Amino acid sequence: MKEKKVNKNKIWPKGYIETNENIQDFDVRNDLIGNILKESPKKKFNTELFAVMAKRRSTRKFSSTPVEKWKIDKILAAADTAPTAGNCQGFEIFYVTENKKKEKLAKAANNQPYVNTPVLLVFCMNPSRINLDFTKTVIDKFSVQDATLAAAYSQLAASALGLSSIWIGMFDEDEVKKIIGTDLRPTSFLCIGYPMKKRGPKTRRKLKDLIHVV
Repeated sequence: MKEKKVNKNKIWPKGYIETNENIQDFDVRNDLIGNILKESPKKKFNTELFAVMAKRRSTRKFSSTPVEKWKIDKILAAADTAPTAGNCQGFEIFYVTENKKKEKLAKAANNQPYVNTPVLLVFCMNPSRINLDFTKTVIDKFSVQDATLAAAYSQLAASALGLSSIWIGMFDEDEVKKIIGTDLRPTSFLCIGYPMKKRGPKTRRKLKDLIHVV
């Protein structure tokens, strides 16, 4: 029986380095969600959803320790599981690996130095993917929501894997477009890495002050 030839250009995003050269089920691996559903973690973590939510905290001081590829796989796969309008997935993710681009993005984000982290993801709208019969205003709103939900899922996944992150929403959109080479509108940066120091979650509003029953 002849060995099935695989075109890896159709499997991995351009410039992305796969975790395991020996993975045989390329159809599953091509759909990144397969990674989060089938591959066992390399280390035990408390991934109970509410525990992950409770311990998550934004971090502005990251160590230079690189993030393992298998963790990056799961973070990207988590974004693929996020709910979207009509399941159209009206968003794109730019995984920034070049240090020079990270430095430029930090400047574009009001000189916030923590943008230059081991893992930097830029989430963008892509309303052209949403094939629903609504006005442009509504479609654009759906696309912003899609990108936001995807980033939130990735952020929770990072926390579940023992990493820290910070969400960046203030930046020069036109400058970001030039740096990452796209016409798509960026909605957020997700900066991920190992924290210099682990800290507990901050206090929040009491539910009785947050929830309004109408």
